[in-house]
Amino acid sequence: MSPGVDALLEQARAGLRRLSPQETVEAVRAGALLVDIRTEPQRREQGDLPGAIVIERTVLEWRLDPASEWRIPEATGYDREIVVVCRHGYGSSLAAASLQALGLRNATDMIGGVQAWREAGLPLSDEPADIRP
Repeated sequence: MSPGVDALLEQARAGLRRLSPQETVEAVRAGALLVDIRTEPQRREQGDLPGAIVIERTVLEWRLDPASEWRIPEATGYDREIVVVCRHGYGSSLAAASLQALGLRNATDMIGGVQAWREAGLPLSDEPADIRP
């Protein structure tokens, strides 16, 4: 019998030092990579985050693994701080745990997702999203 998705989420979060929206802003100012895994309709509805790189969840590990031939230029090392965001902060926890399992030990996610960002009154981007296929 499966332990269920709640147990999987709890296990994923046990290895993360999750960040609040304000802590995320500070981490990005200090050089962390902000990665948005929301779908295009979700981004259209909620808005884009300033400085975020949009990477589809289906290719996330390939784009962020420094050893991958399909990595993005910002994937400079396994010690790079990465903050993953999603709509509400559930899928981003699973994605960050997957990145940690890949060896990206400073990967984490943002508590509450973009919904919490908006509720905190933090700015949204006026610029087109930086989408990395």
